Amino acid sequence: MIRLTALLATLAALAASPALALDKVSFGLNWVPEAEHCGFFQAKATGLYEQAGLDVELRPGNPNVNMPLLVASGELDMGMGSSFTTLNLVAKGIKARTVAAFFQKDPQTLVAHAGQGVARLEDLKGRPIMVGGFSRNEFWQFLKARYGFTDEQLRPFAHSAAPFLADKRAVQQGYITEDAALLGKALPEPPVSILLADYGYDNYATSIFATETFITAKPKLVRAFVEASRKGWEACMAGDYEPAMRAVLALVPTGGEDLFRFKMDQMKRRGLVDGGDAARLGLGAMTDARWRSFFDVMTQAGLYPASLDVRQAYTLDFLAQP
Repeated sequence: MIRLTALLATLAALAASPALALDKVSFGLNWVPEAEHCGFFQAKATGLYEQAGLDVELRPGNPNVNMPLLVASGELDMGMGSSFTTLNLVAKGIKARTVAAFFQKDPQTLVAHAGQGVARLEDLKGRPIMVGGFSRNEFWQFLKARYGFTDEQLRPFAHSAAPFLADKRAVQQGYITEDAALLGKALPEPPVSILLADYGYDNYATSIFATETFITAKPKLVRAFVEASRKGWEACMAGDYEPAMRAVLALVPTGGEDLFRFKMDQMKRRGLVDGGDAARLGLGAMTDARWRSFFDVMTQAGLYPASLDVRQAYTLDFLAQP
């Protein structure tokens, strides 16, 4: 009887005690909330982060937010980026590493009108192309180094579909997740979208990065965030993304469910998330070989000095290895 009383007293004390405090984590998105952020919103909406002991803030980005700077300064714990993100930081002497990458294929495209003799990337060599300033220091450098594109082809990109829609000969940058949905609805035929990843553009996208200081100080937290995010992305790729969709559309309703579902279909059909090394190593996968290959091309393009140690821009410590 005494033992039973003691047990009941212990259980009552546990029930009355506050739940274990969650570790607060801030994660900066690379854009306003959208389908391309599905896994992170899924993990938050379904409690995966909480189950991992995390209280996660998903902070939206916009054209005026320098997310890498916010992470580097410590205002944000982690951020979403690409291979370029941490290579650029390391090149500036800022110690930061990519710890996972959920887009095996960068969704970057070049878009042309149908019926204009464009079927392959090579068909665009020598043609005027509308490219934004930021992208000129990223995928455009790949096109110059690998396919012989030249700066003489560059035209201003107005971040508006109007110039493209008004000129059948026009070519502009785009994204495979939305080209046919956003541009196609205003055209008599779907546009021709050339996915650069299919032509050797090996930039990792939708990545997670943090400073070396943060990673060293809180490796368990980083691992928990990567693992919970991976589970969120697995659910999205399995078609269970309703919670994420509701969360995203509550913040940014533009495009509605139709656009969200179209984007998810493109991600799946094109293998953006679960293709490449992810098919073998699991979602979020990265490899030394791919980082080296990408770095070599960008070095050839003159973007980085050959003396830069590419291994300082990432770590595989938080990922499954073969």
